[in-house]
Amino acid sequence: MHIKRVPDGGRALTVLLIAAIVVLAVLDCLTGPRLRLALVASVTPLIAARLCSYRRTVVVAAVFVAAQTVVHCVIVRWDVVSVLVSVLGALLVAGFSVALCAALLEREAAYDRTRMVADAVQRTMLRELPITSGPLRVAGFYISAQEGARVGGDIYEVVESPHGRRVLIGDVQGKGMPAIGAGHAVLTSFREAAYHEATLEAVADHMEGALLRHNSALSLTGTDERFVTALLLEVGPPGTATRVLSCGHIPYYAVSGDHVEERLPGRFGLPLGLGGLTGEPRRAVDSAACGASSPEWLVLCTDGVTEARDADGRFYPLRDRLAQWTHLAPAAVAAALRADLERFTQGELKDDAAVLIVRAVDAGRAVRDGDAELVVPEGAHRVAT
Repeated sequence: MHIKRVPDGGRALTVLLIAAIVVLAVLDCLTGPRLRLALVASVTPLIAARLCSYRRTVVVAAVFVAAQTVVHCVIVRWDVVSVLVSVLGALLVAGFSVALCAALLEREAAYDRTRMVADAVQRTMLRELPITSGPLRVAGFYISAQEGARVGGDIYEVVESPHGRRVLIGDVQGKGMPAIGAGHAVLTSFREAAYHEATLEAVADHMEGALLRHNSALSLTGTDERFVTALLLEVGPPGTATRVLSCGHIPYYAVSGDHVEERLPGRFGLPLGLGGLTGEPRRAVDSAACGASSPEWLVLCTDGVTEARDADGRFYPLRDRLAQWTHLAPAAVAAALRADLERFTQGELKDDAAVLIVRAVDAGRAVRDGDAELVVPEGAHRVAT
């Protein structure tokens, strides 16, 4: 776990450590050689090395050496050899603390540079949520099962094309960093095909071809091949039905008023990478309208949400939770769902989890919803688990 230094460089902590050194030295003076507190005081420069700036660590180390020199030379009054050994020990502790501080600062700087580059790379793969595409508002969140990672085994994207606005959510076999390659192959192919291809079926074929080429390259290195479950949406002009195509993905949820309905396309295709097992083509189906004139909005997720378990082994009741949040704006639902999911699992998700909340609004309502989506009503996520 990466422990951050105190924001002010350790000013208050430096004063506290110096005060502790002085107090311990005074106690040594008052108690004489019968009670030695030098070992306790030697911890202070090490604490400064871990949490304070380099200059403040040097100050704490210098005060420590001075205090120990005074105690051993003036108060304890042992023989010269004992005093020299004790002072030399204090110098060694101080020198080690300063060197440790310099090494830690250099490592932290390298870590920050690496993290900055990694964040930039990861943001090019998965865009920040919420995403706006014309009247389409897509709120949600992504949680990686691997600590410190922003991306992993789940993918999502929204593309505005001449054929409508197309939404993807997918789940790569496996989780964490090893699944990124397959996810990237599917994502890049979707971004290209979603704009140029006229049908969702053609988009899915394009994505599968990209994944098969990726798997073929992996097989040459002895790495396991992977498949990807995916759900594709195509939201057309107002009044038209939303097209849905499933590639082995879990159901999605339609929310209309206070009603939450679990839906699964009638033609359930195989996951990407496995389509050749049956030879049957995938088929998109019409869902209910999700346009600006429709009150319905959709919730897409990966199995990291629906298969999340609490301490007693119970699955996360997503449908029941959504039914309690139908009065909230999509971004508020996403915030409440994320907080409740982490509380339900006690912060220990076993798999990557992604949620997209898709809603189309007209221009006038977009302003009102945009303002409301920035606020999670108090108590909205306080749901009994």
